[in-house]
Amino acid sequence: MRYLHLCAHEQFPPEQLLRQAVAAHGSGFDGIGCSDHLQPWWEGGEAGSAWPWLGAAAQATERVLFGTAVTPPGPRYHPVLIAQAWATFELMFPGRPYLGLGSGEALNEFPVSGEWPSVGEQVERMEEALEMIRALWDGQLLTDAGKRFPTKQAYLHSRPSDRQPPIWVSAFGPEAAAVAGRQGDGVWTLADPESTPEVIDAYKGAAEDAGREPGEIVLQANFSWAEDDEAALEGCRVWKGSQPKEFYKDDWHDPKAMYEEGERQVSDEELKEAMIIGADPETHVERIREIEEMGATVVALMNNSGADPLAAIATHKDKVLPRLRDDSN
Repeated sequence: MRYLHLCAHEQFPPEQLLRQAVAAHGSGFDGIGCSDHLQPWWEGGEAGSAWPWLGAAAQATERVLFGTAVTPPGPRYHPVLIAQAWATFELMFPGRPYLGLGSGEALNEFPVSGEWPSVGEQVERMEEALEMIRALWDGQLLTDAGKRFPTKQAYLHSRPSDRQPPIWVSAFGPEAAAVAGRQGDGVWTLADPESTPEVIDAYKGAAEDAGREPGEIVLQANFSWAEDDEAALEGCRVWKGSQPKEFYKDDWHDPKAMYEEGERQVSDEELKEAMIIGADPETHVERIREIEEMGATVVALMNNSGADPLAAIATHKDKVLPRLRDDSN
């Protein structure tokens, strides 16, 4: 079992997130990662650029994995640019980068394009991008390679020869999970007792149908720790703006409206069920164990501890990760 510490660009400025990454590296996490957003889920949040931040975080740490949770091919990022960036990461930090790849949200893509396709089109676009990225890493020259992403003699002149970064494909439903099974090195989904089993089954089934062994199963959860339960809740209350499921597939792109809708839909008790929130480290240990039992091989924990994110990392170092590792031995 491996544990990733995810840094939330929506909640904290990039310079603060860099301190979190360094602290997580020294606290026993097996990897670091970050969200890849153009806008936050609520008005008044943050939205630093993930790619330059990742380079700084990789340079400031050693050994641990690093990557995004997750990067979408689309109006913001042409697959050729994604392939180039991660090839460069691999050349500079061999063996460490992973690419989290997803279909994106209107929140981040609509401001660039002014449109948002159907779910089916989103998934088809993601699979086409994945095929292009792999082809470029293999040294192919791409011209008119796909319907959605124009290319004319696209080629990576600097690329790694020993290892290609693993691609963990984000999936909230069986269609995207099938893409992960056919094309990815793992599946990445939210740790949700209702949806996770279906996603994992679809992923494994598609891998088997394609004659491939399933890869990593990355289950993500958000957590907030503070000295008392109320402070832990208050520190992550803004994340109600990310909770409604329709935000991940429908055309929602106004942070103010999204938070208002999240506040309307999601009670404090429901937020506590959706996230790991509390002052007692044992609560965090028990909830993470439940995630492991869902079938995770990697648990990705996004730090939403608005009260004191560095103290939350220290608590995981001293009282959460050691317990989890003792239990797994």
